Amino acid sequence: MVAVDFFTVPTATFGVLYVFLVLAHERRKILPFNITEAPSTLWTAQQMVEAFPDTTPPRYLLRDGDGISGADFVRRAEGMGLKQKLISPQSPWQNPTVERLIGALRRECLDCRIVLNEEHLRRILTDYVNYYHCHRTHRCLDQDCQEPRAVESPEQGKVIELPLVGGLHHRYARQAAACA
Repeated sequence: MVAVDFFTVPTATFGVLYVFLVLAHERRKILPFNITEAPSTLWTAQQMVEAFPDTTPPRYLLRDGDGISGADFVRRAEGMGLKQKLISPQSPWQNPTVERLIGALRRECLDCRIVLNEEHLRRILTDYVNYYHCHRTHRCLDQDCQEPRAVESPEQGKVIELPLVGGLHHRYARQAAACA
């Protein structure tokens, strides 16, 4: 199952950027995201194709019924073999996994930054997604990351701090393992 949703990010020039997220439920993996100033149903439909370029898409797609996921999106999703499950209007709690991710993105990254433009937002989000997959622990994964990592023994050296996401987050590793 995958879940999709949009969220908005204001820019320093009072513009609004729209971020489209695709989240695989299996290990809470963020699939390629994209950003636009003016989303359309064709653009959104194309994002679904780009989310699964070389793999078979999952069976189910959980999404809200907003207008940006119009007829073009529905046809594209059905053509990919996705069975769409719509949440009720104004009921984000029915799509909790992607809503929680959006909340984490805001609290852990975007609330602390002033976004200049689309390119700047793309760099920020790419950095955060790398952190989210490789370093951030998750309760549902028994305090492991999406990409599991080995436990470092005390014999590997002293613990050092590695800044991530522009210094907003840190990873602590043994000095011998610091090159990761």
